This record gives sequence, structure tokens and C-alpha cells, in this order.
Amino acid sequence: MATIFIIDDDVTINEMLRTALTKRGFSVVSAFSGTEALLALSKAQPDLVLLDLGLPGLSGEDVLPKLGTVPVIVISARASADDKVALLLGGAVDYVTKPFDLHELLARITVQLRGKGTIADTEIFSFGDIALHADTRKLVANGTSAQLTRTEAAILRLLMQRPGQVVAKLTILDCISHDTPDCTEDSLKIHIHHLRRKLASVTENAVIEAIWGIGYMLKDIKS
Repeated sequence: MATIFIIDDDVTINEMLRTALTKRGFSVVSAFSGTEALLALSKAQPDLVLLDLGLPGLSGEDVLPKLGTVPVIVISARASADDKVALLLGGAVDYVTKPFDLHELLARITVQLRGKGTIADTEIFSFGDIALHADTRKLVANGTSAQLTRTEAAILRLLMQRPGQVVAKLTILDCISHDTPDCTEDSLKIHIHHLRRKLASVTENAVIEAIWGIGYMLKDIKS
């Protein structure tokens, strides 16, 4: 079980992240200041840290170099390119701007932990009557199955994690970049086309709907 440290003085955000991560099987340690974070770090070694910058006492910038080689995703309201570049060059592996989309953040966390080998890619994702086996990339429904490519599986997995929600094209490309770094906005249409065909081969109850000018949504026809 991977351990994640949440370092954020905003109680609402801290508790929201703790609840979401705990539900997904992570061990979570919360800290609300830089000093508290370093004390927790002296007692346990996390697999990943979510770090706010505007902390009381020691700031996030002060805490970052003390985290060593632990992957750090900075979560901050600061949106300037200079801030992002400075933190990424200073040791952070990713930078998410507040307010953030929880599902996107969870995807970024998964990417970082998968890269460390702390998440086994054997999860089964479900939506309606379909199931996606992450390890084999097999799509199964109603006793029939279809084999997905790595890109198709990454796209479908993301859409299944956000049922009934429109996911922007750029968000899809960003979230699947670890699995499929060669996927572009133009090739995304082709992958979606092939994925729709395979989805239709196993079920009549789910479709990938294009929202013009925005992105795509996985929709349950029965609902």
C-alpha cells in the first residue's frame, strides 16, 4: 500500500484529499504546516507528497528541498509560468494549479506511483455492463471481449473514471501522456474511432459521445 503525505493548511482541501485517497486504498498522512510535515517525515517515509506552497511557518518552497528523492506534486493557487518552472527545476515532479479537478489529480498521482512500481497495474475498471482489465487491456461485456491497444485502454480507463462527465481533449492527452507519449490531438480522433468500434462489438449500452469543441464523454445509453 502506497503512503501519501498531504501538506496543506487548508483544512477543507486536506480532508477532501484524505477522504478521496483513503477510499482508493492509499495510506494517508496529513500535515497542516511545514514544521508538522517535517516532523511526520522524520517518523515515516512517504511514496509521494502533495505539497501546498502557502504554508504557515516553513513555506512549501522551504519544505521541498528537505523531502529528498520523494516525488512531490505541488498544488498551489500560483499560476504563473515562472513559479511552475522554478518549482519543477527545484525538485517537484508535477505542478497542479488550484482550483484543481480531483479526477485529474488522482490520475497524476497514479502516473507517479506507477512509475515507482508502487501500484500494480492489475485493477479492473467497470462502467455499466463493461469491465476493463488494466493488466491485459481486455474489454469484457456480456460474455464477449475485445483487445485494446495501450492508447485505447488509457483513454477508456480515464473516461470510465469520470462516468457521465465531459473530459476535455487536452485533459485526456495530458492524463494519458505517461502511457502513450506519442498520442496527439489529431491522432486522438483515430484512437477514439477505433475504441468506439471495439466498444460497440461487446455492448450496445455504452457509447463514447463527442462534445463538439470540448472533448468526449462515456455515456450509458440505458440511463
